[in-house]
Amino acid sequence: MSVAKTADNTYRARQGQGIGLGGRYARLLAPAVTGPAAVVELVVAMLAALGLAWLVLPQNPLLLGMGFPWAWLLPVVLALRYGTLIGVGSVLMLLGAWYVYHQTGVMPGPFPRLFFLGGLLLVLVAGQFGDVWGTRLARARAVNRYLDERLAALTKNHYLLRISHSRLENDLLARPTTLRDTLSQLRGVALEEAARGGQVLAGAQPVLQVVAQACQVEAAALYACNGERVDAEPAASIGPAFTLDPTDPLVRHCLDTRQLAHLRAEGLQHDARTRYVAVAPVLAGSDHLIGLLVVERMPFLSLNYENLQMLMVLLGYYADGVEHVGATRTILAALPACPYPFALDYARLSRLQRETGIDSSVVALVFDTDPERDALFEQVVRSRRALDVAWPLVTPHHRAMLTLMPLSDAQAVAAYLVRIEDMLRAQFGTDFTSAGIGVYSLAVPATGAEEALVKLLRRAQVDGTAARSAPAAGEAPHV
Repeated sequence: MSVAKTADNTYRARQGQGIGLGGRYARLLAPAVTGPAAVVELVVAMLAALGLAWLVLPQNPLLLGMGFPWAWLLPVVLALRYGTLIGVGSVLMLLGAWYVYHQTGVMPGPFPRLFFLGGLLLVLVAGQFGDVWGTRLARARAVNRYLDERLAALTKNHYLLRISHSRLENDLLARPTTLRDTLSQLRGVALEEAARGGQVLAGAQPVLQVVAQACQVEAAALYACNGERVDAEPAASIGPAFTLDPTDPLVRHCLDTRQLAHLRAEGLQHDARTRYVAVAPVLAGSDHLIGLLVVERMPFLSLNYENLQMLMVLLGYYADGVEHVGATRTILAALPACPYPFALDYARLSRLQRETGIDSSVVALVFDTDPERDALFEQVVRSRRALDVAWPLVTPHHRAMLTLMPLSDAQAVAAYLVRIEDMLRAQFGTDFTSAGIGVYSLAVPATGAEEALVKLLRRAQVDGTAARSAPAAGEAPHV
């Protein structure tokens, strides 16, 4: 789990930085400010610069004829930082300053047309540059946010896979339920209870019971969080009731670090007095705190590192389900056979398209049920890219392979189809047409994502409601 902690810290540091701003002092000189604050900075900075120029050279406050257009330096900087509109605003303030100076007799000469024309063009070029790179930066941040969510989910799944193998060897006879049963219960509770709405921690009580059974917790309470504020009343509890002490060292350490806190936790004073055994954050994604689990009592033999880490991952698994239930519920309702990872990433990419306009695609390859096509279908299932999410499904009359391709436009889809067809031609001496393979594609839409996916399956003549998901060849079952 140390890899996940390092990734979280790196992500927080990167979020506080802009392009090329690697240090604390650079961020003080050029903070990331937008909206009304940018207008306030424009007005204050231009008034300060005009006032300073008037104090230094009261007879020539616009600094005309000094070998370099010094008056345009600040407007160019503002245009680079905030874009064309702020740059034009600084030009208008310079025009207003000249008008005031001309009316008061400070600058009685004719209007300097070439001076203002050249300055306006320079500011417009700088503003266009700032707009283009601002848009690119927003798109890059959106892509990085999506990849960060994928990385956080992959880290948790990897840890769950390792724990599941260990539990199969050591705890199968001692545990009343398997890890897969526990995860299925957590996901089912999140989907059912969050659909009813009204709670931040949907299904907190049944979730706490599942977690307590899997990790042998005897007395604990689950509290909802809003930032650093923890609700006084528990959303769920198990065992004897107790009152939360917000000043407890374990509670404060958990809120400050967003990490599991226990008596041997790093950075915690070993002589700290606490009434709790452990305090675990309920983290959705990489760093979104939605709850706090306070454990007051558990068996001594269960108070070990692996069991506490298992507790953390189960809570994170539940939190991710709560956070994403709104996005996946409509897709799973329209297509009950759709795997949860496919529905989740499809909803994320639809949101990415809506927010930034970045394209993603779905490719459907449809095979008939002829046994001679089994090898072709299995080879296509095995050939997906690492970032893609696959949904192999089987109906009474067809088999289909749906591949969700994140951050891929129509050109990437064409390249993917060429690669698959070349592979089939090299290994089996056939292509899409000769093998009777139907090819269908869909650009992930910004709105109406579930309707578009249903229409894609209809075009492919695959009944998504009656289909069953086929296990991917060569892959271990998802835990």
